[in-house]
Amino acid sequence: MPTYLDPKSALEHLKSYNEPDGLSVEDLMNNRVHGGLTYNDFLLLPGRIDFPASDVLTESKITRNVVLKTPFMSSPMDTVTETDMAISMALLGGIGVIHHNQPAEEQAAMVRAVKRHENGFITDPVVLSPTHLAEDVLDIKARLGFCGIPITDNGLLGGKLVGIVTARDVQFRDPSTPLSQVMTTDLVTAPQNITLSEANNILRDSKKGKLPIVDSEGRLVSLLARSDLLKNQSYPLASKNPESKQLYAAAAVGTRPSDRDRLSLLVESGLDIVILDSSQGNSIYQSEMIQWIKKTYPQLEVIAGNVVNREQAASLIAAGADGLRVGMGSGSICITQEVMAVGRPQATAVYRVAEFSNKFGVPVIADGGIGNVGHIVKALSLGAGAVMMGGLLAGTEEAPGEYFYHEGKRVKAYRGMGSLEAMEQGKGAPSATKGNRSKTLENAATSRYFSESSAIKVAQGVSGDVQDKGSVKAFLPYLHVGVQHSLQDVGVRSVAELQQGVREKSVRFELRTASAQVEGGVHGLNSYKKRLFST
Repeated sequence: MPTYLDPKSALEHLKSYNEPDGLSVEDLMNNRVHGGLTYNDFLLLPGRIDFPASDVLTESKITRNVVLKTPFMSSPMDTVTETDMAISMALLGGIGVIHHNQPAEEQAAMVRAVKRHENGFITDPVVLSPTHLAEDVLDIKARLGFCGIPITDNGLLGGKLVGIVTARDVQFRDPSTPLSQVMTTDLVTAPQNITLSEANNILRDSKKGKLPIVDSEGRLVSLLARSDLLKNQSYPLASKNPESKQLYAAAAVGTRPSDRDRLSLLVESGLDIVILDSSQGNSIYQSEMIQWIKKTYPQLEVIAGNVVNREQAASLIAAGADGLRVGMGSGSICITQEVMAVGRPQATAVYRVAEFSNKFGVPVIADGGIGNVGHIVKALSLGAGAVMMGGLLAGTEEAPGEYFYHEGKRVKAYRGMGSLEAMEQGKGAPSATKGNRSKTLENAATSRYFSESSAIKVAQGVSGDVQDKGSVKAFLPYLHVGVQHSLQDVGVRSVAELQQGVREKSVRFELRTASAQVEGGVHGLNSYKKRLFST
């Protein structure tokens, strides 16, 4: 009859093993043994649960100085991120990177829309004068989405406050009516140097839509909006600049000389973070661009890339990058690895770059290959500060483009920036220049893949469509809660604790064979319905 150990000694007996079960991250990422790995090639082993999933903190750094409450970013692709996506991502605790495959003025307008969407004290409000017309208010509402506008004697910030105009004031009015005839002059104001909390209390008690802030002589210095109080309640995770209380705005640019002019417009519009958009970031052009930006706009956070190895990362860190974007050929619509024979499996790329860059305090963003919650957590465990998503967010209501039906399914177009369709956008379209000359509009896709001067464009991406995913305002909370539950299963309370556990070898991994991957998915059913979440 076999002899068994005393069950009460199980925990003590566990200490007799030389190391914990599973693999350390160093053993998992041994290239000479396992080659390059993708997210599907491994799993994290579970830990001990002694806390609810709701206690898990998902905040993480994406640059040296910017912390997000959820580690989600949307990709700067022309079928993924424009105004609606950027605003929604920021409200939900992430950040959307506005693409640059469009005129600089349009991109700058999108940045302005993000910055004006939610504020603390609005330090640069739109201001009109009594001689402006009702049609000016209607035009502002059409362009910027609001119409609670302070009126000063000279139509400028710093002028003497004489009234305020709201939508009701101009409703049913002749567009040519002067504002002096319709503006509200019975105003509730607050003094300069009041705290945000005190101003919010006045705004709440006054039941007004806007609260002008004035100096001792009645001159307008800033503005506070009731709509922002409501947004604070509805979106507690919102990504905001801690100083201005405005939503963070991020946008992509290239490294051409004209991109310096583009960046100037974006900075004027309130840009917080610039992403240098290139498929291969280790170039003299990008290093020089980083150095120029840090000298010209020292307050601007610069995320450089893309990179997949330490050597690439070192060049950009030395140039002054505040964050790195990692990935080459791993996106669902990208064929760089196939066509160019250059790149790296994404899990290995994220680990190798993060292990190096984190020593310099430079966070990395895992860009590409994210198909589900599990991939997000795996990227974070390998050292990423956030994940950048394209295909996972394409098809949502906030993504650019119209829905259409394909083979009975409601879909939206989704294309890689290396696709010929993206490279040919704007081809042959004239744009005005000095001297009444015209030129072909510059294309962000060709510059991203260093193809501007090539007579023949070589595709590094494809075009297709993705199924309707509904609103990102429902989808992103699902990702957030999914990450919380995953970290709970691992037995850690935060992203920082997860990464510390990986470094200390207490968080363990397991390699997956091909048959293990089959076993870990849905199998053995005649048919099934896969619902990701419910609300």
